[in-house]
Amino acid sequence: MRWDGQKLATEDASALPGLRRMAGLLRSTRTPEFSGVTFHEIACKSALSRVPAQSHMPFEWTINPTRGCLHQCTYCFARKTHEYLDLDSGRDFDTQIIVKTNIVDVLRRELAKPSWKHEPVALGTNSDPYMRAEGRYQLMPGIIRALSDSGTPFSILTKGPLLKRDLPLLAEASRRVDIGIGVSLAFAHAHLQQQVEPGTPTPQARLDLIKAVSDAGFACGVMAMPILPWLTDGDEHLDLLFSRLAAAGASGVTAGALHLRPGAREWFLQWLAREYPQLVARYQGLYNGGTYASKDYRHWLAGRVRYFQSRHGLTGRAAQLRVLKAPSTRSADSLNADSSTLPALSLAEPTLF
Repeated sequence: MRWDGQKLATEDASALPGLRRMAGLLRSTRTPEFSGVTFHEIACKSALSRVPAQSHMPFEWTINPTRGCLHQCTYCFARKTHEYLDLDSGRDFDTQIIVKTNIVDVLRRELAKPSWKHEPVALGTNSDPYMRAEGRYQLMPGIIRALSDSGTPFSILTKGPLLKRDLPLLAEASRRVDIGIGVSLAFAHAHLQQQVEPGTPTPQARLDLIKAVSDAGFACGVMAMPILPWLTDGDEHLDLLFSRLAAAGASGVTAGALHLRPGAREWFLQWLAREYPQLVARYQGLYNGGTYASKDYRHWLAGRVRYFQSRHGLTGRAAQLRVLKAPSTRSADSLNADSSTLPALSLAEPTLF
């Protein structure tokens, strides 16, 4: 195999911390097609992950074929999970990718257990199943077949146009199980998008994906998150984004403000200080050292989102949640607040592109 000559010795004293004792590690490899990236291939013991109830996520089960992500999104909430491997949540999350090479076989065994209740499963929660590495490892076709063969409904959320490869397979699977497909796109302009998430496909590539999903007969919801204060929350940007999503055939849009969870907070604020230093103090005031923007800001933004959803006919529920549990009451309240009852905010400064 052409990667064999580039295999890294996992017992090397200079190896990344934690990897020498990682359960199931088979090998670590590099390839010229992914410059600067190391793939750590492992034999996993479990494919299905149960989501803790206290997480308030709108699903109970997930599948993540990988850990770490090539998209390099500065705001990604999953960055913190890399620290469990003694890797950092910044550069390591972008370049040290864990691949569960046996995940299809393990998943089939788990789905065949009498105890499995065929509850909905979400893909695309901690890492994108259709990031570029999927072209190399091709794990998703086996995962889709395993889920559909077992009668398990599932949803996929992705930024990756590689999903188009599997649309015929997904169409076939949809005859047996409910499937929700969602695309993540929160940027109308490629320049800012490439600054914030430099490893992702362009907005146009994802608009083309939305159209392809819609043309294949699926309702395609869009996750327009995160909306960045003073960068992508202006009316001009929201109007342009929502109009393009509607034209591409999106069935609905979910949108909300940036979250700054530990692990992502440090990485994003470093990027902000480098690219838009004039906004650092504003973000510090708006987030007050926490995860969420102020309640007033979130209510104001929810009002603008509702306006543009209505203007562009995107008030339908985002399709990626169609087969899953309803979001928690807290989340719904924050998205449904009436902005007309809120105090005026000084957020009308022009956006920066």
